[in-house]
Amino acid sequence: MNTRTIAAPEFSLRYNEYQSAQINATAAPGFSSGQARKALEDVFDKTMPAGMGYDYMGMSFQEQKAEQGISAGAIFGLSFLFVFLILAALYESWTLPLSVLLGVPIAVFGGFMTLYLRNYENDVYTQIGMIMLIGLSAKNAILIVEFAKTEFEKGGKTVAQAALAGARIRLRPILMTAFAFIFGCIPLWAAGGAGAASRRILGTVVIGGMLAATLIAVFLIPVTFDVIETLSLKFRGKHAIPAREPAVSEGND
Repeated sequence: MNTRTIAAPEFSLRYNEYQSAQINATAAPGFSSGQARKALEDVFDKTMPAGMGYDYMGMSFQEQKAEQGISAGAIFGLSFLFVFLILAALYESWTLPLSVLLGVPIAVFGGFMTLYLRNYENDVYTQIGMIMLIGLSAKNAILIVEFAKTEFEKGGKTVAQAALAGARIRLRPILMTAFAFIFGCIPLWAAGGAGAASRRILGTVVIGGMLAATLIAVFLIPVTFDVIETLSLKFRGKHAIPAREPAVSEGND
């Protein structure tokens, strides 16, 4: 028997019963995972011989399937639509939900701005955070619009006066709940360890969006309520100040 030393891999990797080689790659700073996959595919087509193929595993496989499904724009549109329909059913009105949802773009702007300042990429975790902001920013507006609607229906106040009254009544609860949520997300902002990048991106988007919704949008919600409700009343031909119900007193005529 003759023996000799040779170099060989420790194990033979197979994928779907084919001999294969696994490639683990990370996108360079400033490039998304989709761009990295496209670059790998271009290099493979140009350099590998005929008869060889490739496939994806793990997170890359899930991202590829997600790209083949519903686009991110459609998901955001459906999320916005469903929130609008739920609010329309809650208020029994088609105009009040607009007062609530007009603050969402400000929250989205705050999330993207904070993401840009921290030099993070717009990935799937960013999109998850943006969908969360639709509900979180609408929550602040609901608190003001609900009380403004109640004050206006009591009578004796204009739409603007009712909006200001609702803003004064609910400003403190809005600030308390918003900052409690923001402080609770600080561990995501400064996360460390395995998988910390996804948590930091999610925390950055949510905190930045909620800060914008709390410090900026909360002052614009009464304005949007006033404008939209005034236009709605004019369209329906109603008065801007509802009359008070007549008081009923008992006694001799």
